[in-house]
Amino acid sequence: MPETADQPPIAPHGAAPDHVGDVYSFLGPSGTFTEAALAQVPQAQGKHWRSVNNVGEALGDVVAGRSVAAMIAIENSIEGGVSVAQDALATIPDLRIIGEYLVPVNFVLVARPGTRLSDVKVINAHPVAYAQCHLWLDANLPEHGHLPASSNVAAAASLLDGSPADAAIAPPGIVDHHDLDVLAEQIGDNPNAVTRFVLVSRTTGIPAPTGADKTSIIAELPDDRPGSLLDLLEQFSTRGVNLSLIESRPIGDSLGRYRFVIDADGHIADERVADALLGLRRFSPALIFLGSYPRADGRRIDYDHRYRDEVFTDAREWLKGLTAPRGE
Repeated sequence: MPETADQPPIAPHGAAPDHVGDVYSFLGPSGTFTEAALAQVPQAQGKHWRSVNNVGEALGDVVAGRSVAAMIAIENSIEGGVSVAQDALATIPDLRIIGEYLVPVNFVLVARPGTRLSDVKVINAHPVAYAQCHLWLDANLPEHGHLPASSNVAAAASLLDGSPADAAIAPPGIVDHHDLDVLAEQIGDNPNAVTRFVLVSRTTGIPAPTGADKTSIIAELPDDRPGSLLDLLEQFSTRGVNLSLIESRPIGDSLGRYRFVIDADGHIADERVADALLGLRRFSPALIFLGSYPRADGRRIDYDHRYRDEVFTDAREWLKGLTAPRGE
């Protein structure tokens, strides 16, 4: 994202203003898609944006109190979930997602001035960006090598800092930040690619329901037996809760043990969602609630009215009435 005159100041790496509430961490340096996502956060405007090198460092800032929140990529429409982010949210306690943001994604191939496409033998690129450009790369540079980078902008900047790579995959507008030539534009495999980002904090507050919300959790299967996953999913289906994401990640303690990253349509304040989480908590004690927050697309949740709030509250009142003392 090109810098503008009113862009918030980027805090130098390792530095922090006096008040933590003034600091937001993001995967830098300036010009990344993560920065573009952070630019969508109203409360971050005019605050210090702390550039970090990876997801672990961004979340570490939040845990250590160096930042009030961190923006991280969580899902891509082409590659699916960002595993390093999902694993971090599963293992770092007391983190909450307080918002999500969508950024359209496409890429350019850049090189040092004077480089021709035929000169390119090695490409520096972030692994996610690299995976999203493989069709163009296979067609135009079938014998190239890949050098992984910590971010898309870092890949481009490295070309001017002694990198052995000949070219880099970077966001459009990178030449506004670095003296590089664009060898090719629109090299992404899918012009409709979108990356979903989440703003992560340690706050225990939950944004109020809007009717267009999402609830994120991480659940583990308590045992490895036939039907365990079906039991987990039925906690949602029997209450009319749709899942917009379910991905498995290895727990790491033994083969065959997985946790599931789940996004459910709705808010924890919705009776159907709350009841589903209660059922899931009984089934999966190692349940992590990551937060309920407004959907980035603003799409209101459509659900069967058999599962409206009144159905659940009326059922509880009916049950209470069965055991209430009766008058003479």
